[in-house]
Amino acid sequence: MDNQKITSKIPKFWQRHPFAKDLVSLLTFIIGVILVTYALTAFVFRSYNVVGGSMENTLQPDDRVLVNRVPVSLAHLFNKNYTPNRGQVIVFINPNYRPGDQDQYIIKRTIAFSGERVVVKDGILTVYNNEHPDGFRPDDGFHGEPKAYTSGDVDEIIPEGAIFVSGDNRDGNHSFDSRNGLGLIPLYDIVGPVGLRVFPLDKVRFF
Repeated sequence: MDNQKITSKIPKFWQRHPFAKDLVSLLTFIIGVILVTYALTAFVFRSYNVVGGSMENTLQPDDRVLVNRVPVSLAHLFNKNYTPNRGQVIVFINPNYRPGDQDQYIIKRTIAFSGERVVVKDGILTVYNNEHPDGFRPDDGFHGEPKAYTSGDVDEIIPEGAIFVSGDNRDGNHSFDSRNGLGLIPLYDIVGPVGLRVFPLDKVRFF
């Protein structure tokens, strides 16, 4: 009689423990969702609710907006600070934020950049730079609805690495911004430009 090798077929671990296989699959899926969500919010987009009326009439309280993180992520990839365009509505970290405060993130409009002079006088906001030594009113080129009257008394030159921002509702104390206590915003505190209003649904719009 020939000697024959007898092979014992032992079921694989996952076959013997189907529950463990399902559990590992579920955990892998959950971890994958968490990582993808983190990557999207860190590098692609974030969403915020508008609080208060400082951006009226462009944005209303409780509007939901999406912030485009891509240009900021690309700038940081090349070890640079992101600089928004004049007139863009942006979200940034409150430079005066302290743990426990409500306003960690603030939404305002970009007004002026490093080296430019900003003057607010007699209700008019004017920016001076090399291209416009006699000054110009930046509101004229905005795609929004800033209020015509600008409260405050400002005469300031913007230093390197910072921008001057303002809300669109500038009469009185409706907007806490670079005119009245918030100060200038460091470029590294910018989260990104607002790209889309997603709520309310009847007022969806791109910026």
